[in-house]
Amino acid sequence: MATESFVTSAVWLLVVAALAVAIFRHFGLGSILGLLVAGVLLGPHTPGPSITNSVEDLRHFAELGVVLLLFVIGIEMHPGRLWELRRTLFGLGSLQVLLTGLALAVYFRLFQPDWSTALLIGMSLALSSTALVVQMLQERGDMASCHGQTAFAVLLMQDLAVVPLLALMPVLADTGPLPQEIPLWQQLGTVVTLVSGVILVGRYLVPWVLVQLSRQGNRDAFFLVVLASVFLAAAAMDYAGLSMALGAFLMGVMLSGCRFSLQIQALVEPHKGLLMSLFFVAVGMSVDLGVLVQHPWYFILYLAGILAIKILVLYRLCLLFGVARAAALRVAFMLSQSGEFGFVIFGAAKLLGLIDDQTFVLIVAVISVSMLLTPLLVAQGEKLAQSDPSDKDGVDGSLRLIGRASGSPAPRVIIAGFGRVGHTIGAILTGHGISYVAFESNPELVANWRREGCPVYYGDICDPHLLEAAEVGRADLVVLTIDDQRAAINATQLVRAYAPDVKIVARARDLTTCDALLRAGATQAFPEAVEASLRLAAEALGALGLATQEVDMLLNNVRGTDYALVREEVPEGAGEPVVK
Repeated sequence: MATESFVTSAVWLLVVAALAVAIFRHFGLGSILGLLVAGVLLGPHTPGPSITNSVEDLRHFAELGVVLLLFVIGIEMHPGRLWELRRTLFGLGSLQVLLTGLALAVYFRLFQPDWSTALLIGMSLALSSTALVVQMLQERGDMASCHGQTAFAVLLMQDLAVVPLLALMPVLADTGPLPQEIPLWQQLGTVVTLVSGVILVGRYLVPWVLVQLSRQGNRDAFFLVVLASVFLAAAAMDYAGLSMALGAFLMGVMLSGCRFSLQIQALVEPHKGLLMSLFFVAVGMSVDLGVLVQHPWYFILYLAGILAIKILVLYRLCLLFGVARAAALRVAFMLSQSGEFGFVIFGAAKLLGLIDDQTFVLIVAVISVSMLLTPLLVAQGEKLAQSDPSDKDGVDGSLRLIGRASGSPAPRVIIAGFGRVGHTIGAILTGHGISYVAFESNPELVANWRREGCPVYYGDICDPHLLEAAEVGRADLVVLTIDDQRAAINATQLVRAYAPDVKIVARARDLTTCDALLRAGATQAFPEAVEASLRLAAEALGALGLATQEVDMLLNNVRGTDYALVREEVPEGAGEPVVK
């Protein structure tokens, strides 16, 4: 029966979520709002099918998606980029938490019997949803934009603010001094030790283990070690009282500079997407419509107050820090909701008796609905930003705040296979100032060429997720120099399916493979053995006194007729076996 119930719940979840996402994306509202609405429809608080009554347990499990999300963001952001964001991170981010928290505390004092409880609620609701905002930035392609980087820096500071907020909860609630079971110096020592441990493990141990596994060609163990490192970092930060997502982000930053970074991102991405979808469904299930009916005015006042105060404070602070009006509007509306960490804080506050049951249920509903409204608020902020004269195609003056957007331009050329042929092509491209990135499945070659300063990464070009991580669709040219001809044909088919317009130039061993590559979608394919033979023939003719111009014309004629002259001379059945 349990299995049947699980299958039924899974079917309902997939069907309703798929329909909701399709409908909402069709109307330009984004997939996240569709997932949130699907959660509302499938939750225990609405009539109709309910896939679970344990919404809190489901949400805790789905928070693993948030962990993976921050890990992927970390692996895309080198430590140098974080340094560029230092003014936004520690200046704007810190002031946002403090000023928004105080303003919300003053507002909630109108509804709460004492200042300590109002301050606890205000500081907690000052935090925004990292999972929701970062996912929206990725979905909209705005992560590397100026307003995207500003919003991300503020969110990162909010994650850091969780630590003192939890530590000071008893003081804010006026229940006495901090707990004496663990001295403060010992708590700080634990945090420093675990953070240092995550940095050292991510910087040295994990890359070393991945090198050993890549030499063995053990892809399964490679993937499991990556996941284990992410969740161990998350668990370490959780033990230290920090955010699990912050630990995963830190591990990602440490691995961002290693030669496995793009392959790691390709492995993690699909699992992150699935868990993040489940997370948003679980948040939607937390919306208790009964609370809205029982306390409509309190609910409206709470929600309207939170959104108005956060938008106003964030907008003014962004302007104070030199962000252009258009970007300030985008950031303010994007971060106006309350975050998923509020579920944790208010759950703990309820257990400690710091807030009553009615306040807890009402606040949880407000957090959930504020997240539900975020896509609509973001659309409104975008509309206001576009109407601002300073906004030119989304490029705003906040460049002076954070420097160039952290996202590097996509390389013009992608080289698959970086042996002798790939390296030669890369050297010629570099000599002409053309950017490229290369992938090689031999870890020894990757290590050797990276020591020479070549932009080569460990990765299997036949992995479709790697194509997405490498942004193949934005490249001008893909060059395939893979020795394994069957793999080259598979890679050609994958690249052509993922990026229909990109030019593909492939190296072939012989004419048979050349034809197979062209059928698979290559723009051009050059048979290595035949080209070498033509070059030798050209040298022979030159040595016999034939003019260089005539020799070049002969070679061009042979290539222009699809090597017809050479094909006629090759006996049937000779050469390499047919590659199917």
